[in-house]
Amino acid sequence: MRIVIAGGHGQIALRLERLLAARGDEVAGIIRKAEQADDLREAGAEPVVLDLESASVDEVAERLRGADAAVFAAGAGPGSGVARKDTVDKAAAILFADAAVKAGVRRFVIVSSMGADPRHEGDEVFDVYLRAKGEADAYVRGLDALDWTILRPGQLTDDAGTGLVRLEAHTGRGPIPRDDVAAVLAELVDTSATAGLTLELISGPAPVSVAVKSVAGN
Repeated sequence: MRIVIAGGHGQIALRLERLLAARGDEVAGIIRKAEQADDLREAGAEPVVLDLESASVDEVAERLRGADAAVFAAGAGPGSGVARKDTVDKAAAILFADAAVKAGVRRFVIVSSMGADPRHEGDEVFDVYLRAKGEADAYVRGLDALDWTILRPGQLTDDAGTGLVRLEAHTGRGPIPRDDVAAVLAELVDTSATAGLTLELISGPAPVSVAVKSVAGN
């Protein structure tokens, strides 16, 4: 498969690129800064320099053409302010989805957040973040041209992955290593039977492949 990842230099994305490249997939990661390119090459991915906050749908679609799947793993990051929650976590996700439609890439996986809700109230940065992620998720759900899956991890940690997770429509809150999020994403990209599902993810009892198969087609 050829898989294009938005936010290609993110902590989850770099892990995902390594996993996909190791299994023989062709991977491209969209990054904003050229100086990040070597990190992607080391992970086995082709770096594509493009700023999703200023690019047009046509420009992004051109980078997506010929791909078998697209993964939105970009984020404004914890140090960013309110404005970039809208321009990255919401607007860039919507742009990437529209570009996937234009490029004819049906398989689309978006990394969201537990608690994401377009009706979430509050004016703190995290409130705005959850609202922005929720609005992006709602937009993607409305695109019939995409076989979308929305993944909502719990509290992200840098602990070593265990390969054991709980993946369900509603898991309740809990931690999840970034290693395991990447492993689940690698399975989801390859499992179109999870299309149309919004899934929460925390550490749990099931091996990743078993957890994904158990929700596929539900």
